[in-house]
Amino acid sequence: MLGKEKSHKVKKVIERMGKKLNRQMVGSLTACVHCGMCTESCHYVLANPDDPTFAPAYKAEQIRKIFKSNFDWTGRIFPWWVKAKDLSTDEELEKLKDIVFGKCTNCRRCSINCPMGVDFATLNRMARGLLVSVGVMPEGVAVVSKDQWEIGNQMGVLKEDYLETLEWLSDELENELGDPAARIPIDKMDADVVYAINPREIKYDPRTISDAARIFYLAGENWTMASDGWDMTNFGLFSGDDELGGTVVRRLFEKVIELRGKKLVLSECGHGYRSTRCEGPNWAGMDVPFEMESSVLTMLRYVREGRIKVDINKNDLPLTFHDSCNNARSCGFFEEPRELLNLIATDFREMYPNRAENYCCSGGGGAMSMSEYTPLRLKAAKVKADQLKATGAKAVVTTCHNCADALSDLIRHYKLGMQVTHLVSLVANALVIEEKVLIPVEVLSLKGYKILVVDDEPDILTFISTVLEDQGATVIQAIDGEEALELAFKEKPDLMTLDLSMPGRNGGYVFEAIRNNPELSALKVCIITGKPELRRLIYDRPVRSPEGYLDKPINEETLLVNVRKVLEVTHDGIKPV
Repeated sequence: MLGKEKSHKVKKVIERMGKKLNRQMVGSLTACVHCGMCTESCHYVLANPDDPTFAPAYKAEQIRKIFKSNFDWTGRIFPWWVKAKDLSTDEELEKLKDIVFGKCTNCRRCSINCPMGVDFATLNRMARGLLVSVGVMPEGVAVVSKDQWEIGNQMGVLKEDYLETLEWLSDELENELGDPAARIPIDKMDADVVYAINPREIKYDPRTISDAARIFYLAGENWTMASDGWDMTNFGLFSGDDELGGTVVRRLFEKVIELRGKKLVLSECGHGYRSTRCEGPNWAGMDVPFEMESSVLTMLRYVREGRIKVDINKNDLPLTFHDSCNNARSCGFFEEPRELLNLIATDFREMYPNRAENYCCSGGGGAMSMSEYTPLRLKAAKVKADQLKATGAKAVVTTCHNCADALSDLIRHYKLGMQVTHLVSLVANALVIEEKVLIPVEVLSLKGYKILVVDDEPDILTFISTVLEDQGATVIQAIDGEEALELAFKEKPDLMTLDLSMPGRNGGYVFEAIRNNPELSALKVCIITGKPELRRLIYDRPVRSPEGYLDKPINEETLLVNVRKVLEVTHDGIKPV
């Protein structure tokens, strides 16, 4: 009996599968003996014990059926015996999509627990790539991949926004350390270190860039960051798209070569480290003429060699450590973070299980970009939540920005009341700076500038207003969004400092209303908020980004540096008439 006519997409998927089959892939497709050893290793299974469709062997079988039906002789002769089943329709591709994207984070915990060496995560990534090649994927995967293809980084950060952020971070560092050499160098030739980052840092968490810059400066490092080709993450690892993977990593490698950099140091990102150092040369088809290492190793070496001095007592909060799946299971990178933690913190508590046996944060495999699977992801995260809770720690440290987002998400969901932090932040906090010289805050006057200060907290409102008035500014105050908009139209200030979380019309509404009104187009905005997690609510809006951004608590020096930067105050300090 003839089978069903295959759709165009199905034909393409099967054709592409044939090209992806190699010894490793075929071994994993044929070696499973259905022993069930992988079942209890999967956090999806543990969170859904009554649903057998979450078992890694079951999920792998959905891929294996296609292989047996089209490429394995047993499937062609005894299809009923080996359970071969071919694909025919686009609807079947959609069902497969929900399995390979929605029910697995490619964490590889099942792979290391398989006695037959079946690497289900490799099969799953291949299946993702097959579907992506015919346009069958979650919307978030398509959006992120498009940004990385077209803009050069997976969060769509424009070059001007990237460079502007590094500029004001440099201003803050120069002011803090009292040395023009403390600025972040851009495109410096022949540097010993080229530092590449996760775009999440530039968009949502720039303090980690400042922390790294402070460490490099105090270590006396000859370092630089690139003006483009700076994204060390790679969504090709998550989507299964080897072409994207190769293109992204080639940009990074070629930029380091162009700058004649001696070593590429990668910021804390599990999938970025794996895709760049462990997979990248193969995807790019390049012999890489420079060293590559995680910034964790860089910081560990600085501490060991005495290039930076740290005070372990500055980090006295009870801490536990989460192993990123891509760092630990896929790259064997798990002892060095612990060595560094024990040098910079007083109360490190191990999480169990740990290292290669640690459970996924629940956000691996690009899961954070797939909003349709969020309920499923958070349910599976109960396993990690129980792990965290059992430590009694007040904060969890991770060497991965993707893990940081997923851990923050599950901590909120399960109300654990924990912080999430990175090693770079802990090292920066522990730094001992023997001589700290501050530029006097009185150097540059704000005379002639009118500034609208908006905040619903009386103490903050008074503090900001007093500091600005002491520097000669004319200050107007508003305690809520409605009053802020009214005064903005009436007074036409040069700058508005804007709190985000306020009763009534919140800061996000006020900000977008200002940006969308031609009458207020010249008004500059500096966001000052006590809720850093709201940053994305501002930067993801379809309007021009704010000219400045500060997280509370703020001090006088930080406030004035940012206000002067936004207003472009010159050394005479007096606003032109």
